[in-house]
Amino acid sequence: MNAAEHYNYRVVRQFVIMTIFWGVVGMSTGLLIASQLVWPALNFDLPWTSFGRLRPLHTSLVIFGFAGSAQFAASYYAVQRTCQARLYANALASFTFWGWQAVILTMLITLPLGYTTTKEYAELEFTGALFMAVVWIAYGIVFFGTVMRRQTKHIYVGNWFFGAFIVVIAILHVVNHLAIPVSWFKSYSVYSGATDAMVQWWYGHNAVGFFLTTGFLGMMYYFVPKQVNRPIYSYRLSIVHFWALITLYIWAGPHHLHYTALPDWAQSLGMVMSIILLAPSWGGMINGMMTLSGSWHRLRTDPTLRFLVVSLAFYGMSTFEGPMMAIKTVNALSHYTDWTIGHVHAGALGWVAMITFGALYHLTPKLHGREQMHSIGLVNAHFWLATIGTVLYIASMWVNGITQGLMWRAINEDGTLTYSFVEALEASHPGFVVRMVGGLFFLAGMLLMAYNTWRTVRVGDPVSQRLNARIA
Repeated sequence: MNAAEHYNYRVVRQFVIMTIFWGVVGMSTGLLIASQLVWPALNFDLPWTSFGRLRPLHTSLVIFGFAGSAQFAASYYAVQRTCQARLYANALASFTFWGWQAVILTMLITLPLGYTTTKEYAELEFTGALFMAVVWIAYGIVFFGTVMRRQTKHIYVGNWFFGAFIVVIAILHVVNHLAIPVSWFKSYSVYSGATDAMVQWWYGHNAVGFFLTTGFLGMMYYFVPKQVNRPIYSYRLSIVHFWALITLYIWAGPHHLHYTALPDWAQSLGMVMSIILLAPSWGGMINGMMTLSGSWHRLRTDPTLRFLVVSLAFYGMSTFEGPMMAIKTVNALSHYTDWTIGHVHAGALGWVAMITFGALYHLTPKLHGREQMHSIGLVNAHFWLATIGTVLYIASMWVNGITQGLMWRAINEDGTLTYSFVEALEASHPGFVVRMVGGLFFLAGMLLMAYNTWRTVRVGDPVSQRLNARIA
């Protein structure tokens, strides 16, 4: 029995296509709001196209639409292959696909209309958040049901990361969204004041830590060894990496609340845990990099592997930068500046998007009966557009952030501020232009990927596709 007969690839193919679709839509929205900071008239004086409404839409589409769909696809593919078992409950797996798309569509409609909880990465109002939890629980049932019916005694470490990602995100989502609904589109958090802020950033940072890190580490532990055709460098290190990461990450959230009403001991705890977190993060990065020992020459000819390796480099960089920015004295300069935006996108573009691109370029031909993507040249072009775009973006935000921090802190001898906010904004304008150009490069690469994928899918093996569709 071949893979097309044995595994449910239909839902994986669906999530791959929607990963690319939401990537294009979400990144286009990001380019628009970046352009609004260069040319404010692009707000069009309309409430639903204002920066304040489109910015949370951009983050939600990219995080939940693009990154979320990518993790559904990768986890459903990897868990079947490593467990040598077909996905548990085909109908429930199909529900997770259509349900997740309904959640993203709800965000696409409600956020521009101003229906929002105002909480970072958790803007979806109570009704939508409740349905999102139902879909996520169904995802957990499918994933863990597949693990339980595995034909192998061993549970591969990549599935540990996927499993932890599913469980912790469910807990974070439910606790942070506890609210008292007053209508279909409005609710009020059960928490208040500093407690609400603490719960929100316990959620917010761990949304980064588990939704945008742990799940993608599961992706790394499967796709890097598969693309290199070598086992992971150190399986023992991968286990240490797993337990250290999930033990420490959950405590780091308070570093988002330095110099606020949060008790000082909580701020210090977040700082210390963030610094310690550097060790397991770099352990995982080194483990992935060392898997290439003896195969580095392949980077010259394999752009898919290049995506995966560069993503690890950006993961190492951003997980060094994060703990450094969590130190209170550094945070005093960086907080509320564009440096934070640059840091987030070093992880989002350099780590999350790059490893997603590598994984999808590995997956797509296999799902459609092809030896490789339609055009390796386009994959290579995408790599350079994405890399250049990421570097332009984060470098411009580093410069802007440090400039803003220094200008805001500058005082005259009489204690008055040396620079007005408008002067700091004018000094930031060149950086906004460079960031927009970087975003344009990145989106251009995403469009090349969409075209390349379309050509690959269009001429895929129709017999294999019909067979899989009939069995699914």
